[in-house]
Amino acid sequence: MDIVDKAIRNWKLHLLALILTIIAELIGAKTFRIGPGMLVLVPLLYSFALGALCGVKKLNLLSREDMFEASSLVGVTFFFLMARYGTLVGPNFWKVVASGPALILQEFGNIGTVFLGVPIAVLLGLKREAVGAAFSNAREPNIAIIGEKYGLDTPEGRGVMGVYVTGTVFGAIFCSLLSSFVASTISFFSPQALAMATGTGSAGMMTAAVAPLVEMYPHIKDELTALAAASNMFSGLDGVYMCVFLSLPLANWLVRKMGVKDAPSVPAKKEQGGLK
Repeated sequence: MDIVDKAIRNWKLHLLALILTIIAELIGAKTFRIGPGMLVLVPLLYSFALGALCGVKKLNLLSREDMFEASSLVGVTFFFLMARYGTLVGPNFWKVVASGPALILQEFGNIGTVFLGVPIAVLLGLKREAVGAAFSNAREPNIAIIGEKYGLDTPEGRGVMGVYVTGTVFGAIFCSLLSSFVASTISFFSPQALAMATGTGSAGMMTAAVAPLVEMYPHIKDELTALAAASNMFSGLDGVYMCVFLSLPLANWLVRKMGVKDAPSVPAKKEQGGLK
């Protein structure tokens, strides 16, 4: 039986998910003042934390097999999530169209990832790993780019996989906290601009980041969600080309400028003898 089929038939997972959802919704959104800013904790964050606690061995709630099966359902549930976002994009279609140039230009934010991430990575002691770690937000398409160009069993491959794992564990929580804090402290950005910025190519991170914005601006929640979903779609479409032709070459150039003398890793196809 396929792992997804087993997960769908696992009544314990569905019951536990329902219970955690009810608990998270009963807690509701909580707002805290932190200096000049405001931190908004939304039910999505509580469900993350409660779900993580369910994996504690002493509680004996989930076996390793249960957790493995639950992970296979993540992709399935995102189909429903994106379908829901699609119903919001339709009614706000012309607002999305009017924001078209801004949605496309926001992809140049990848450059910011390079110029911020690469120096920090090199200063922390990474060498060629900094290229894979900091040329993008290290989601599945970016892993494919590094895997094709260098191979995953290379310094660049280890860099991108390290950030991918870290982002999977902490990314959604970090994006949610950052979104709420920026929205409450920096008045320069409109809520629409912040919603566009949440679309980085990761449905989970985008959902977590847009949730505080919806809580803070409930009168335009459908517009914000539609812009975030459209931005995320654009990131998935043209983000790959931006990474290949812009951010990856920039990351390589910046690593060399910072004195990393290691030669670039041999591309995976050369290692296999496919290219002369």
